[in-house]
Amino acid sequence: MHTAVRRIAAVSGGRPRWWTELPLTALLYAAYSAGRLLARGDTGTATGNGHAIVRLEELLRLDPERALNRLFTAHASLGVPADYVYASLHYLVTPAVLIWLWHRHAAGYRLMRTWLLISTLIGLVGFTLLPTAPPRLLGADDGFADTMARFSSYGWWGQDASAPRGLGGMTNQYAAMPSLHVGWALWCGAALWLYGASRLTRAAAVAYPLLVALVVMGTANHYLLDALAGAAVMVAGRLLAQPALRLADGVRARVRTGQVRTRTRQQGPAGSAGPGEPNPPNRLTDTAPAHSVTGVAHAPDANVSGGCETSAGERIPRQSTCRGGPGAGPVAADARPVAARATAAAADGGAAPAPR
Repeated sequence: MHTAVRRIAAVSGGRPRWWTELPLTALLYAAYSAGRLLARGDTGTATGNGHAIVRLEELLRLDPERALNRLFTAHASLGVPADYVYASLHYLVTPAVLIWLWHRHAAGYRLMRTWLLISTLIGLVGFTLLPTAPPRLLGADDGFADTMARFSSYGWWGQDASAPRGLGGMTNQYAAMPSLHVGWALWCGAALWLYGASRLTRAAAVAYPLLVALVVMGTANHYLLDALAGAAVMVAGRLLAQPALRLADGVRARVRTGQVRTRTRQQGPAGSAGPGEPNPPNRLTDTAPAHSVTGVAHAPDANVSGGCETSAGERIPRQSTCRGGPGAGPVAADARPVAARATAAAADGGAAPAPR
């Protein structure tokens, strides 16, 4: 496996559940569409930013969009397919690649999805901070023609970029900088290159981003600098994707730890009784015999031991009388030396036992 793929697999984990990913994908597209609408700026400001980009490109001698736009406008055989590519593939290829990654390459899916999500959010910030009119809205004096308006009879779009006829108010035509058409196409190319196993897949990984870049400039929907900005956005998203995943995993781990601690506090310490339940017996205090400091068991009564009784102060020369009956246990033999036992017996007036 490619080295980059191994690194991606190391941080991505397994395949997420589809019922969590599907709403997330829908949320991504909704945020993209809503963000474009919310990023509507003043028309004069957006047009001024567009003219500034044109002047900068002329100064740098980097303005291929004019020549491409003239070519696409003059030949319907180029302009009409380009309009279809611009109006459809952006919304079809990207979800298809995302589903392919989820189904076939689960190890890298989370990182690739996070990369796409963060890049899109950065693009939405760009739409808000820098509303920009596309070349087709600058006017004929600037040398651009709106190919989608010219060839609108061939497709479902009207005068408002790729929006279907009658729905132009649902799109923001002044969200040219950066070009997420180019950015998403680069993401698709990276996914196909990293995970595609065939030469055809590798060829598509290179051809698709180039095709989209040519189309967005030839249809006068983006400048060259827009396309470069879209590529920069994708680079930034890739750099932020792994830290974002680590942060998300850390937050998830802390949440799970907090849930475990909450359950532990609710259940109480191990061995304690729940509400309304008697406490379990304590094996040490309820069943074990009492012990002295030296660890030797002792009877509760000093004058009663093992079923044998003695009078207080009575001396036992040989063996005490056992009254416990047949079931009583044996009494331990006198462990004193022979001489000591003889002396004790003489004091009591008895005969000394024979030495053993």
